[in-house]
Amino acid sequence: MTQTAELSWQDLERAAEANRPAPVARDADGPLPTTDPPVGRFRLLGLDAARGVALFGMIAVHSLPEADAAGRPTWWYTTFAGRAAALFAVLAGVGIALLTDRRRVRLTDRSGTVAALAVRALAIGAIGLALGYADPSLAVVILPYYAVMFVLAIPLVFLPTWLVAFTGLVVAAGAPVLRQILLPQLAEPTYDNAAFAQLVHDPGALLTELSLTGEYPAVAWLAYLCAGLVIGRLTLTRLRVVVGLLGTGVAFAAGAAVASSLLLDRYEGLRQIWSTQPKSGLNAVETTELLTFGADGSTPTSTWWWLAVDAPHTSTPLDLLGTTGSAIALLAVMLLASRVVRPGPWRVISVLLVPLAAAGAMTLTFYTAHIMFINSDLDSFAPVPGYLAQGLAIVLIGTAWWATAGRGPLEGLVTSLSRAARRLARRTSQRRRGRAGLSMYAPEAPGAGGYPVDRPAAG
Repeated sequence: MTQTAELSWQDLERAAEANRPAPVARDADGPLPTTDPPVGRFRLLGLDAARGVALFGMIAVHSLPEADAAGRPTWWYTTFAGRAAALFAVLAGVGIALLTDRRRVRLTDRSGTVAALAVRALAIGAIGLALGYADPSLAVVILPYYAVMFVLAIPLVFLPTWLVAFTGLVVAAGAPVLRQILLPQLAEPTYDNAAFAQLVHDPGALLTELSLTGEYPAVAWLAYLCAGLVIGRLTLTRLRVVVGLLGTGVAFAAGAAVASSLLLDRYEGLRQIWSTQPKSGLNAVETTELLTFGADGSTPTSTWWWLAVDAPHTSTPLDLLGTTGSAIALLAVMLLASRVVRPGPWRVISVLLVPLAAAGAMTLTFYTAHIMFINSDLDSFAPVPGYLAQGLAIVLIGTAWWATAGRGPLEGLVTSLSRAARRLARRTSQRRRGRAGLSMYAPEAPGAGGYPVDRPAAG
């Protein structure tokens, strides 16, 4: 008989102190829905707030001007371009860790886990393809790329944490090199938003663009998911862990910037880029813009020195390292802010943190609504008023929804589909194991002799 259980505050505390995942109430089909205790929700506040920063940052990149009147990058573009999307990807990796109970998945549990992650990827990809009508000059929809990243990340959940970290380093260093070799042999990306029509008419070209040549190449961006998966398996309730993350993130971000500057200036990488500019397929203006504002997912292949660039969306090793660092540092700051317990400082911090967390708890819903809004006639605002109007709507709706319904509508849909797939896969696996047991212990057909179909006969 199915029984429900409520997790206590003490259960969560003991799990955190013992450096292991919090216990999960289960029935025969897997984890049961529970009512989060106050401390459980509190612990997720920093993570959701980081998602909220990523959401507002990406909306800023889409809605606000890239350059000022003098042609220089605006401060918001310099702050968020490349970093907001990378933060989303790192947090997606953290989410995968939470979905898998913050530990390496056992092979005996593989069917339910693979089904849940695969269906989650399909659902997110379907939402992204439904937004394929969007104008790519306004925003390149990231969701189809995320779907491919989720599929590529499935094998990672079966690896020990140290091997996930090592895989992330190999991907960050090796994937840009692989792409530099393959790009001349691959078709030029369309840079259109992926849609169902492309999936039907030319799935190979679509998969190539989503994986290698597009704005957010999933193969290279797998490094972000590796980082997030490692972070998600840590005990984020411990102060020294969070402080360590902050130091690591700052070191990554600063180290990438310094290394790029040294390689391009002191070791004359920039001179090599300009000397090979005629072979790059770009003119002088386009080369300057790429070095200043970033690229659309890749760099020219005219010289290997392009891999020393760390401009936004270039997906070079240093770009991946630097944006991973900024994502880790931002997450650490939000986690530190959520640890404040004194009433006075907490009242001040919560004014910013709670609305960010409310928005972050519904990023899929709000991101989808944002893409639909900027591609509709409703968006008749100037850039700054339009951004402020979206931000105000997100804060008001998000806070009200978060305080009442909790999970956003699209988040709820994806989660329900994922849980249903997990249950179905587990039941199918149990039936198969039952039939295997019958074939070993009893000659009768399944169900004969009084034995149930989903259980082996007693010895």
